[in-house]
Formats: sequence, structure tokens, C-alpha cells
Amino acid sequence: MATPRFVKSVATENLVPYSKTQPDIFKTSQLAPVKDLKLLVKDYSSIANSALTILINSSTDLEILKSLAEDDGFLESIFHRITNPKDPNATLFSMLLSNLAKSDSFVRLLDLKRPTVPSLSPTATNAFDQLLDLFNKGVSGSYNPKSKFEYLPYLFADLAKFPSISTHLISIPDSNTPPLLTTFTPHTSPPTLPLPLRLGSTSAIRNALLSVPSPLETISPLIPHIIPPLLLPLIGSDPAFSDSETDLLPPELQLLGPEHKQETDLQVLNNIVESLFLICARGGDAAKKAVKDMGAYPVVREVHVGVEDEGIRESVERVVQLLMGDEVEEEKDEAMRRDGGIELQVGNGERGTGMKPKETDDDDDKIVEIF
Repeated sequence: MATPRFVKSVATENLVPYSKTQPDIFKTSQLAPVKDLKLLVKDYSSIANSALTILINSSTDLEILKSLAEDDGFLESIFHRITNPKDPNATLFSMLLSNLAKSDSFVRLLDLKRPTVPSLSPTATNAFDQLLDLFNKGVSGSYNPKSKFEYLPYLFADLAKFPSISTHLISIPDSNTPPLLTTFTPHTSPPTLPLPLRLGSTSAIRNALLSVPSPLETISPLIPHIIPPLLLPLIGSDPAFSDSETDLLPPELQLLGPEHKQETDLQVLNNIVESLFLICARGGDAAKKAVKDMGAYPVVREVHVGVEDEGIRESVERVVQLLMGDEVEEEKDEAMRRDGGIELQVGNGERGTGMKPKETDDDDDKIVEIF
């Protein structure tokens, strides 16, 4: 005779396909099925697995999303389980949390107090910091052998759009402690890392740089921590750098072996290039000089040459305009002085950038918003 546990497990499993094909069935009777599923995520692991899968699939519905994301009791049950080093469904919990971060209400995680977790930092006393520490410790698989938490960066990327979160990530506590944003820098490369990990991490960096409301100068201290790991995935296995250009690069980027590969995902590449743009644009002259002095120009130049995507190339051109624009103008001024005040086109139209001139309107020479 079948046990109640077995019947419940089979019944829940059989509902999973409907979460994709007929998600509205979970909205009947004022979301009664969703309320039941919230309880089932605390059940036996096989039952919780099916319940979580249904909630992940159906949480794209705004009504269901609101019911899940704004329920503090339900979130506490998720946090309790995802921080358990032995929970077999940790990856599914991280996927669900990443979906729930689409709700603006999730910004409250920074203020949502939680009891300390023995396996996490004792200074992490709110839900956001605990998830960040969980990701930092769990991405290697050492925290929970059943999960690497590679979907959590999507949550951080969505929340980094809020000024309070981006400020929290970029602030430097003291001279000996790097900003929390550097949690994501080890996961920008290589391409062999899972795509959700690379895409989520680079998106979190870009969104934080975009939304932080702090004075521009506060971005400059980030540069030594963040530029080398941003440049690394942009470099190919056989870059055409001169010796002097190689010498500009941080030491860890100068002797990359032939096994090193350039990032291949266009969205990840664009996140990185846009992050460089934001650092240069928002950090002022000091940031531009620091980025340039770390060899960013020859790196993005090679991306422009090697990546056949118009969106990537346009993003690279914006970075180059900030890094090399003054030099181009100086060369033009010098050419005018030599030729009696007649303005001549310098080199290939943009000498010093290594790029072809744009055959577009005059306004194309202006720095434009990329978002």
C-alpha cells in the first residue's frame, strides 16, 4: 500500500509540467495552490524538489511573484534551507531567489535581519550579506557539495540596480578590506566557468557601477581591485600587443599561456566593456588615467578587431573615446599647426585608436549614453 509520502511525492511531481504549459491553474482560489507549494518546499527533499521547480517556473507571473517575494515567512524558510550545508535542493532555492529578485520589494533584503548562521561570517546579520557570503564560500562547492550557487549572481545583478545596494557593494570599509563588489571578480573568467556564473557576476558589476549615487571620486579606489579581472576575459590566447603595451598590463596578465581563452559570450563581453566605460565616465580624469595606465586600451583594441559584433564594437569605441580622445585631439591640433591652420584628417580618421572612421552623422563623435 502506497504511503502518504509517496502519494504526495508522485502528485507533486506530476504537476511540474503544468507549471510550464498551464501556469494559471496555480492561481485558482486566490492562489491557494501557491500557498500549498510554499509549505511543500519544507517537506521531504523529493517533494520539495518538485514544489520548487513549479514555483521557479510559475514565478514569472506577476501575481505569483508578488505573493512569493513579499512573504517574509516564506523567505525565512528559504534562507533557513539554502544556508544549510546539507540541503540537497540548494541550487533550486538559489534559482527561485534569483527569480524573486525581479520584484522591487526584494531590495529590503539589505535591512532584513536574520540570526547568524554558524557556517557563515558572524558579521553577516542581514539576508543580503548572508547570501553574498554564502555565494562567496559556496561557489567552489566546498560549502554544500550539492550546489555551487551559480545562479545567485543573477539575484545580486538585479538588486545592484538599487542605489542602496550598489552603495553597499562599492563602499570600501577600510584600507585593508576590498569592497564587496570584488566578490564577483574571480568569476568573470575563464569561459569554462558556468555561463550563469559569468553572466550574473559581470551583470552585478556593471549594474552597481551604473546605479551607485556616490560622488564620482569614490569609484577610483575600486580600480586596482576590479580592472585586472575585467581585462582578463577580454584578452585572447595570442594578443597582438607590443612589448611596451604588455609592460603596461598588471603582472598577472602579462604571461598568460596559450591555454588562456577570450570570453566567447557576447553579453558577458558587453557587460565587461560597459563596466570599463562606466569606470572611466563616472570616475573622472583620475579614473581614466588609472585605467589607461593599466593597459586597457590595447586590450579593448584587440576586442574591437577580433569580435565581429556591432554592439560590442560600439561599446569599445565609447571606451576608446574616453581613454584616447585627448590624444587624438592633440594630434589633430598639431596637424593643423603644421599645415597653416587647415584641419586635416589624421591618419585613418581616428589615429591612435586603431579603429576605422565611422561613416555616420556628425553627432556620432559625441559621447552618448549606453543605456
